[in-house]
Amino acid sequence: MSGRSDSGGATLVAPSLLREWPLPEPGADKYSRGSVLVVGGARATPGAALLAGVSALRAGAGKLTLAVAESVAVQLGVALPECGAIGLPETPGGSVKPELAAIDSYLDAADTLLVGPGLDDPDLAGELLEALLERGDRSSGGSDGDQGGPAVVLDAYALGAVAQLEGRLDPWRGRLILTPNPKEAAILLGRDVQDLEKDLAEISERFSAVVSCQGLITQPPRHAPDGPGLWKITTGYGGLGTSGSGDVLAGAIAGLRARGTTGAQAACWGTHLHAAAADRLASRLGPLGFLARELADELPALMLELSV
Repeated sequence: MSGRSDSGGATLVAPSLLREWPLPEPGADKYSRGSVLVVGGARATPGAALLAGVSALRAGAGKLTLAVAESVAVQLGVALPECGAIGLPETPGGSVKPELAAIDSYLDAADTLLVGPGLDDPDLAGELLEALLERGDRSSGGSDGDQGGPAVVLDAYALGAVAQLEGRLDPWRGRLILTPNPKEAAILLGRDVQDLEKDLAEISERFSAVVSCQGLITQPPRHAPDGPGLWKITTGYGGLGTSGSGDVLAGAIAGLRARGTTGAQAACWGTHLHAAAADRLASRLGPLGFLARELADELPALMLELSV
């Protein structure tokens, strides 16, 4: 894989680069394209999990399960009949509780675990991550996360929660992908963002994670000692700053990762597709006013164009 770089040394993510970095072949059936498990969707915010799930399928994932507050699981299953919908215990206010028994077997089967879309309580989000980490630690016998288990994508409130668990991330290190906005990046850093490129590289190194933020993608040097550590997306419209857009991005990255890409490839492809989808919608509808759910529908055609 080669590519042009900007003056700051970032590799530019253009269609020519992606064509030289092709996605895995689709395989013979849905099982060969991987399984995504989305954990989120509180009673007040089920749409975030729905957006992420649709995006994962549009990015080519073979199977999808949404684990959401039990009061909205049936409704989401009807809204998206292509998914499995599992109800999680919830508080009287509808926030998801950190109880995993209902999804134990799904966690074992998932190729990518996406946590965060639609979670609405930061404290409970932290407890949920702790429960997932404890389970992962037991499953791996305490070994480093590089040894196995699903890829883990964290978004929204899960990002703020993981900042408090930096010292306990061994079960996930090496297979984490983080999708913060600049405010969430500041939470991960524990300070204001000053130089986004350098600060994202710091987050990647501290959390042993691929990071996608504002069209920049970083990975820690140990992931690819001889390859790029910083990529920059070359497209995208301000209209991406709309409710649910981040859920679509996280879902696209999760779906691509489940197909067998590396974390960096999933983040570069997913972030480019997300931005290019906005370009398409802006050309038809105008630069503002398109909806996050419309972004996901653009992904299959964009992937087809980049495959030829």
